[in-house]
Amino acid sequence: MVFGLWVMVLIPLTIKGQTSKTIVTRRPSVVNVGALFAANSVIGRSAKPAVTAAIDDVNSSPTILQGTRLNLISYDTNCSGFLGTVEALELMEKDVVAMIGPQSSVIAHSISHIVNELHVPLLSFGATDPTLLGHQHPYFVRTTQSDYYQMSAITDFVLNFEWKEVVAIFVDDDYGRNGILALAEALAKKRAKISYKAALMPGSSHSDITELLVKVNMMESRVYVVHVNPDSGLEIFAVAKKLGMVTSGYVWITTDWLLAVLDSSEVLDPKTMDVIQGVISLRHHTPNSDIKKSFTTKWKSIKEKQTSSFNSYALNAYDSVWLLAHALDRFLNSGGSITFSNDSKLAHITNGSKLQLSALRIFNEGTQLLQTVLTTTFAGLTGDLKFDQDKRLMHPAYDIVNIGGTGLRTVGYWSNHSGLSTTAPEALYAKHSNNSADDQRLYSVIWPGGMSKRPRGWVFPNNGKPFRVAVPYGYSYKEVVTKDKSLKGVRGYCIDVFEAAVNLLPYPVTPEYFLYGDGQRNPNYNDLVRAVAANKYDAAVGDITIITNRTRIVDFTQPYLESGLVIVVPLNKSKPKSWAFLRPFTIEMWLVSGGFFLFVGFVVWFLEHRSNEEFRGPPLRQIVTVLWFSFSTMFFSHREKIVSTLARFVLILWLFVVLIITSSYTASLTSILTVQQLTSTIEGIDGLISSNDPIGVQEGTFSHNYLIQELNIPESRIVPLRDEVDYLNALHLGPERGGVAAIVDELPYVELFMRYSKCEFRIVGQEFTKSGWGFAFPRDSPLAVDLSTAILQLSENGDLQRIHDKWLSSTLCSQNGILEGKSLTLNNFWGLFLVCGIICFISICIFFFRMCCAYRRYSPDEEATREVVEPDSATCSRWFFGAISLRDVIEFYDKKEEEIKQKLRRNKRKVSRDSET
Repeated sequence: MVFGLWVMVLIPLTIKGQTSKTIVTRRPSVVNVGALFAANSVIGRSAKPAVTAAIDDVNSSPTILQGTRLNLISYDTNCSGFLGTVEALELMEKDVVAMIGPQSSVIAHSISHIVNELHVPLLSFGATDPTLLGHQHPYFVRTTQSDYYQMSAITDFVLNFEWKEVVAIFVDDDYGRNGILALAEALAKKRAKISYKAALMPGSSHSDITELLVKVNMMESRVYVVHVNPDSGLEIFAVAKKLGMVTSGYVWITTDWLLAVLDSSEVLDPKTMDVIQGVISLRHHTPNSDIKKSFTTKWKSIKEKQTSSFNSYALNAYDSVWLLAHALDRFLNSGGSITFSNDSKLAHITNGSKLQLSALRIFNEGTQLLQTVLTTTFAGLTGDLKFDQDKRLMHPAYDIVNIGGTGLRTVGYWSNHSGLSTTAPEALYAKHSNNSADDQRLYSVIWPGGMSKRPRGWVFPNNGKPFRVAVPYGYSYKEVVTKDKSLKGVRGYCIDVFEAAVNLLPYPVTPEYFLYGDGQRNPNYNDLVRAVAANKYDAAVGDITIITNRTRIVDFTQPYLESGLVIVVPLNKSKPKSWAFLRPFTIEMWLVSGGFFLFVGFVVWFLEHRSNEEFRGPPLRQIVTVLWFSFSTMFFSHREKIVSTLARFVLILWLFVVLIITSSYTASLTSILTVQQLTSTIEGIDGLISSNDPIGVQEGTFSHNYLIQELNIPESRIVPLRDEVDYLNALHLGPERGGVAAIVDELPYVELFMRYSKCEFRIVGQEFTKSGWGFAFPRDSPLAVDLSTAILQLSENGDLQRIHDKWLSSTLCSQNGILEGKSLTLNNFWGLFLVCGIICFISICIFFFRMCCAYRRYSPDEEATREVVEPDSATCSRWFFGAISLRDVIEFYDKKEEEIKQKLRRNKRKVSRDSET
């Protein structure tokens, strides 16, 4: 009896606080679960009935938490961060093992510190702030998708239509600011950006919204991303409709708040639909399933619901309860207990305070339950719930919905696995991930104003600010760009090209030109480009060379003029010489050529002497004939007829050789008589680098740094020059008298200098850089793209060339004869002479062989005549190698061929008569 009394008295005292811990040794019959809603809100009106239905379904299920009921304790935060924090403290006094909610990211930030201290898992179905993650919020578990993924989906959608800038309209709280921060980061990774952030205070009035949208409408970008609370978001579109901002040319993209509003009603309000025509919105993707259809049917029978339908947050809230139930079931089945203990820190704080913080107790097994929640997986209304190592739900996905007419149309999906697609994400998870731009697909979109054509996404800003164009104002080359007294204030080739391109744009652009430089010296073009990058100017128009360092900070248009660095050196014309006509050939060439003229003449005489009367006669006459014939072939004026086949063959070949020799002589002589010789050893890029002579460059251009940084030429050799006059004087003086040996500049400038110097100088070598002139714009400026298209149109229709000819046309300076003319040597023609000599030798051999055969037939020996009438070739060969009298052969050669033929015919007839007798 005494022991029983001791138990009955002591244990209640222990529970009242005389000891620090209450131990529950058996499975609890009831477990308290807290919930925080903003009941009178778009999300709260769907989430609260869903949580209540989930609690009922869990408690009535025979397969989970057997013997344990979930007791839901919910509070209404009234969309107040302060009240939400107070009510969270009140919930903690109820010894709840977990908390469902809150739906607000602002309240989640506040109470996450409370649950961290008391070790109570916080399962939020609506707090999408991306920063609610990590070590700062260890007990926060997001059962919906983070805005980090939603902003990635919006980024891919924006880039799919090739827009580079957006305007962000957002609510100025943790939810809005951190969501837009995630959007900015996602855009920056894809070289896009938020051009303007328009923040609205929570609960902004109609006039505040109007003032903000008027300001936004004066911006350049026409792509708006709206990230606000669903309860006040429609007011933005109502104002935009009145301001004419929901028409063609505008693009409106909202986060999932808009569809949270529209999905809450089965029948869409026509007035609401009228103000959001053409808007693109996102929705958390949930695959179709039987349990989802069952929940849709069950929703109609829920008595506490305030809406005819539900949004995606209701599904997340429902799954949150079941996730907790599955985790508790696993936790309890594994032998886990539920105990609470007082927090010594809170007890110390409440000493002398009216706040009863000592009622808040630590959930001792909260860490174990948290880990159980994070490792629990099951198939819910939203699909398969599973967390990764960063406590994020796996397989984030969104529906991309286009609002048009009286309904909604899904134009595609987004998931972090496959990007944009027209196929439901769950069908692609088993396939290989592919986010390439070519595989991104969406159905056609109806934009505001009923337009199906993709909006340009930007307009020229109507904010009263001028379009500021910086123009380099230097000292040299006024034809390119310079100051003018006209209304524009500038003129030149670059200005005409820019104005012509602007006139081709489909929208008006009125530039205001600002001179960059004082006109006394050339400005630094790198500084000019940096000023554009810093948005001091909206563009830079002039002779700005497109180089790598500049493209890293600004965007250039298509080059409108090709350019490249070239080398200019001084030249001197050679003095006239009396015997210059002999210089085309060397002495050896003259001797061999003359020898071959005589040799070919002799060969032709040798082949023609027996059969051609023009090559017979007294010896002196024949010598004169050979000399005349030899040199007359040089001018193709020989009058002697050639009758033998061999002589004709030799002559044809020789005339071809003569043609080559005379043509080469003429070309070489022309070059020598007009030759211009370099006064510098620099003949190209290699000579420029190896030389130690000073080099002139135009001040302010990139060539100075290029020579030093790329070619490693010492800076002491570089001499900055201002204009054509400086160029001329420096080249005339030369390095010996304080001038320069060469000038390195861009080809367009050099062409102008050549015209100024009347081709007194020459370009040596080839262009050793390839670049062009372009107009500079701040990064991602859409005007750069449109002007590039306009420049291409100017090039195609010929206007670009006409503008070039107007300002930059120059006298063409021939580049022939830059190097000293050299005499042609025997090595240039030895092949021709060799072939000609071989042909002549072969022809003589054939002729001599035939003559010897005829000589044997012509012999006066009667016996030989009888024996042989028509000797064959073998017989001729034997006679040919036999003893032959040279004198007799010469006498035989000197006889006419016709005479020999007649004698042979008589011998033949005589032999025939003798054989008959």
